[in-house]
Amino acid sequence: MAKALVNETCIGCGACVGVAPSVFDLGDEGLAVCIVDGDLGDNEDAAKEAAECCPVEAITVE
Repeated sequence: MAKALVNETCIGCGACVGVAPSVFDLGDEGLAVCIVDGDLGDNEDAAKEAAECCPVEAITVE
């Protein structure tokens, strides 16, 4: 079971939303949040690509 996490280093650039809009969104504070509750399922590859695109390495996929 894979899960995506966004840590406190997020700067809200939105790259993750551009790459994986089914997994990430920008929250009320303008920072990335994972919108998938629990297992990523078919979205795991997209989440991993978003993690690779993050300029501050704020995303991890476990």
